[in-house]
Amino acid sequence: MAEDTDALVAMASILSPHCRVTRMSNGALIADWKRTRFLGMTTTDVQKFSEGDREERAELVACLIRAGCAPHRRERHSDVGIGLWLRGVHLLIRTMGFGRVLRMLSLAAPDYVRADLPDAEEVGRLKRAVQSNSRRSWLVNGDCKSEAVTAFILLRRRGLKAVLHVGVREHPFALHAWTSSAGLCIPDADPRGHAFTPVLAIDCGGQ
Repeated sequence: MAEDTDALVAMASILSPHCRVTRMSNGALIADWKRTRFLGMTTTDVQKFSEGDREERAELVACLIRAGCAPHRRERHSDVGIGLWLRGVHLLIRTMGFGRVLRMLSLAAPDYVRADLPDAEEVGRLKRAVQSNSRRSWLVNGDCKSEAVTAFILLRRRGLKAVLHVGVREHPFALHAWTSSAGLCIPDADPRGHAFTPVLAIDCGGQ
C-alpha cells in the first residue's frame, strides 16, 4: 500500500495542474478536467514511477506529455517576467482599486491545485525576486498589495497552493496584504514587527 502511495505521489508530481490521479483496483485513473477526458494506467505502469529505471520512467512521462497530461518541464518565472507582472499588477490596483482586482483574481489564477506541495526553496526564490523588483521599481516602491497579488498569481498559475491574506491593524489603523505558501509569506506578514489581524483569505482562483 505504501509503495502504491509513493507511486501515485511520484506520478502526481509531474502532472499538469488540471489533472488528478486516483488509485484504482487495477492501476490508476488520470482525470483531465481541462479537456474532460480520462486516461487509464495499469498497476505495472504506475509502479514504474517509483520503482522503474530512468528509461522506463522517461517513456511513461513522454506518453503523458503527448497526451497533454504533463508539461514538458516545470518552468520557473524569470526575474524580468516577475518584474513585468509586478508592475502590471500595481498599475491595475492603482487604476481599478484593490478590491476590484481581488474580485478579478479568478481570471488570472486558476482553480487547479497540483498534488505535490510547494517547495520552500522555490517559494523563497520567488519571494526574493518579487521584493527585489519591488524595491528597484520607483513605480511599485515596496507596495505590499502589489507584491502579494503578484506572488499569488504566479504561484497559482503553476498550480501551487497559495493563500492571499488581507489584514488590519487598529492602532494606528493600517491595512496589509501578503501571500502565504510553503510556510513563507510574500511579503512578510508582520512588517517591522507589527501584527495584522487577518480579515480576508483567498485561496484557489480568487475564491
